[in-house]
Amino acid sequence: MKNVEIVTAQNVVLQYELATVQDRALALLIDLLALLIGLSLVTVFLSAIAGSSETAGTIVAYFIWGIFIFYSLAFEALNDGKSLGKMAMKIRVIKLEGGKTRFSDYVARWAFRMIDIYFSLGSIAGILVLSSSKAQRIGDIIANTAVVKIIPKTNIDLSDLLSIHQVNKYTPKYLEARKLREHDALLIKSALERYRRFRNQGHADAINLLADHIGETLNIGYRQEANAQFLQTILKDYVVLSR
Repeated sequence: MKNVEIVTAQNVVLQYELATVQDRALALLIDLLALLIGLSLVTVFLSAIAGSSETAGTIVAYFIWGIFIFYSLAFEALNDGKSLGKMAMKIRVIKLEGGKTRFSDYVARWAFRMIDIYFSLGSIAGILVLSSSKAQRIGDIIANTAVVKIIPKTNIDLSDLLSIHQVNKYTPKYLEARKLREHDALLIKSALERYRRFRNQGHADAINLLADHIGETLNIGYRQEANAQFLQTILKDYVVLSR
């Protein structure tokens, strides 16, 4: 499976799994099915209201085509890079350079949708997604975007650290924790969560090595706690001191 690394504004590296051709094709089929059902209902409703005049029929036809043409652009721009099909397949559009995807990026993807997907019956998009290292079609290349699975490989971010409970009245024990780098704090939290979920010798060794590394990095010599508790304390201290 292809992966892509995204560096956030806080210099945290997140690794996402790129959506496959099958993921994107199924998302497209779901979108087309939703459009077919939705537009059929809208057509019946508007036709009943507008009557049977030629002018009214023309207006309804233009309205229906407008929905069809701008559906993907509107949904992705207003729904954080996710159409109905992408939501169902748990994939979304992201900016490869990090940061929020702009409306102009969605427009660039949408502008080449006709060539990538409709005029070529999806063959151009399929070939490019399969052959590109970042699984990009022409629109993605122009906009510098990619379609990824929503859950990143590194599924811990800064908000996870700040969600640690009962720190408002907590007095930091290791003031050196303020020197900790954010990606180190994320690594500590990830290691602790894995250790709690999979209590085996491999994860215990990882905790011991990480505790020694953090102690050496922060120049903390003597410590009374066990390694796992030491890391938990350092993490709490970091959250309090970095707020």
